[in-house]
Amino acid sequence: MKILHVDINHPLLIEEFTKLGFENVEEYTASKSEVEKTIHLYDGLIIRSRFTIDQSFLDKAQNLKFIGRLGSGLENIDVDYAYDKGVFLAAAPEGNRNAVGEHALGLLLALFNKLTKANKEVKNGIWDREGNRGAELDGKTVGIIGYGNTGKAFAKKLSGFDVEVICYDIIGGVFDENARQVGIMELEQRSDVISLHVPQTPETLGMINTEFINKFQKPFWLLNTARGKCVDTEDLVSALKSGKILGAGLDVLEYEKTSFEDMFTKSDLPQAFKFLMEADNVILSPHVAGWTKESKQKLAQTIADKIRSRFC
Repeated sequence: MKILHVDINHPLLIEEFTKLGFENVEEYTASKSEVEKTIHLYDGLIIRSRFTIDQSFLDKAQNLKFIGRLGSGLENIDVDYAYDKGVFLAAAPEGNRNAVGEHALGLLLALFNKLTKANKEVKNGIWDREGNRGAELDGKTVGIIGYGNTGKAFAKKLSGFDVEVICYDIIGGVFDENARQVGIMELEQRSDVISLHVPQTPETLGMINTEFINKFQKPFWLLNTARGKCVDTEDLVSALKSGKILGAGLDVLEYEKTSFEDMFTKSDLPQAFKFLMEADNVILSPHVAGWTKESKQKLAQTIADKIRSRFC
């Protein structure tokens, strides 16, 4: 089979495909329209998030047998149409779940202990011990929304702390030894921390909004290592200002481009994002929760294994 790679990934993937007898073609700079002119020549496509795979693209990919996406979701692919065309889709949420779990825990501990604020102040000669008095996880209830690969990984990381971990998912029976599955009302009543681990779908777009936030009984901390567009940033800022949300750790942002490789120019900064940039109780990272050296190799191996098991 002839495979087109349009995003740079760990070299292990090409090595594994070569062992299977596949012909690998690397094209990392061509535009989507340029790729569309030749996609009919390929049996497989490897992509991260450089462009969307829509109906028009799939119609031109007349011989395509599979698409491998080195990431946790398939939101940049028209999944239903691809299935209708008989295209096998392989994502790799198993590949970066540990990295995301560790990153979420890092955000949470940094928020509770005001580490970014304290670091900035000490480096500027400010020694404010009382202003940087932290909080402990001990006795808190952590609510995880979306209990798939990354939600389970985060819960496992929390198993060494004296916390109660509960999870909410639209699919029943996904709980394990690290989290008790609850209904939405118990999640709203008990959570001190909410960590988001859902895919981007029409149902999850903007799901963290004022209506959602105000249903929670207690002020809470918010973590998002899932997708930026699942959180309404303006509503988040309002909740941070009112104290309904005590702090936020955000690895993803509503304003990211669909490729996840860029946001916007400085002249385009929305007011809500300017607030997040300046807030001492907000920690931001550039969509790197699943972006470790180890996960890069794991993602490649996961896709290679799935393609091998399907076609070899």
